[in-house]
Amino acid sequence: MTRTAAATCPDAALVRRPARVRVLWLLVAVLAVAALMVASVALGSRDVAWADVWAALGGADRSLEEAAVTKRIPRTLLAVVTGAALGVSGAVMQGVTRNPLADPGILGVNMGASLAVIVAVAYFGLVSPTGYIWVAMGGAAAAAVFVYSIGSLGRGGATPLKLALAGTATAAAFASLVSAVVLPRNDIAGGFRLWQIGGVGGASYERIGQVLPFLAAGFAVCLLCARALNSLALGDELAAGLGERVAVVRATAALGAVVLCGASTAVTGPIGFVGLVVPHACRLLAGVDHRWLLPFSALGGAALLVAADVVGRVAARPEDLEVGIVTALIGAPFFIHIVRRQKVRDL
Repeated sequence: MTRTAAATCPDAALVRRPARVRVLWLLVAVLAVAALMVASVALGSRDVAWADVWAALGGADRSLEEAAVTKRIPRTLLAVVTGAALGVSGAVMQGVTRNPLADPGILGVNMGASLAVIVAVAYFGLVSPTGYIWVAMGGAAAAAVFVYSIGSLGRGGATPLKLALAGTATAAAFASLVSAVVLPRNDIAGGFRLWQIGGVGGASYERIGQVLPFLAAGFAVCLLCARALNSLALGDELAAGLGERVAVVRATAALGAVVLCGASTAVTGPIGFVGLVVPHACRLLAGVDHRWLLPFSALGGAALLVAADVVGRVAARPEDLEVGIVTALIGAPFFIHIVRRQKVRDL
């Protein structure tokens, strides 16, 4: 394909892998998520035999093993839906900002959602689970706007390095504010201590049901923006020349990402690095076409979070190592690798 043709046909230019190869990898990803879900139900501080797993799936909870499976099922489902949300959120943020370092955690969006929830609980008496979600999405949106505004100052506008630095500094400041709010309040400190780390241990069907409509809306918005994100990848001028309303596309896609990130943070706490690691890994399988990348990122995020939860339960027996710690151990070296590969001085 010529350069001119690629510029005038962004979707064709972005197709770098045959559709049958992508479909094959998509099926592999689905099977991997299914296998990890089975492992999540069977493994933990107490390993469970397959007979007990099947009995618990049928509604039995007479033995300790069956009761453990009954408790692990909503935990696994929450890890799947929030992992998928964080993976898609990271892919969209990277597409909107054209920043390989973009991630809800690195850009401070997670901590913005956390700070909003904790302030609402500590000073305004927020108790409604649905209220948590709305407040978290508002905090995530405010943090995203703040970081993008700060990163846009100066020569060159919002470069990847400036956004990463602004997001990291903002996240650190918000984390300090969270500690300043929580530490003097013994009445809420215990309940929020583990939530601040990020985990899926408090999962229940009720919490999943409360957050699912918000996640579904966020997924829908992001998927509807997939083709337009392909155009944005060519640059704002080319995207505008191809008929895209760049500001509207960027704002709409960012809204979808913020909804996913904020709703996830409301129920699991701030889990970092999933949105950074997963999209980069998925591009190796799906290429850079967002119409494929977003579904792959959803499956990749689900797989990573479920696997991290299983590792945390098995490695720290008989206690649980929160999933936010495991993802940080995986994501921090990956972040350093991305920075070195991109040669920070050129970002």
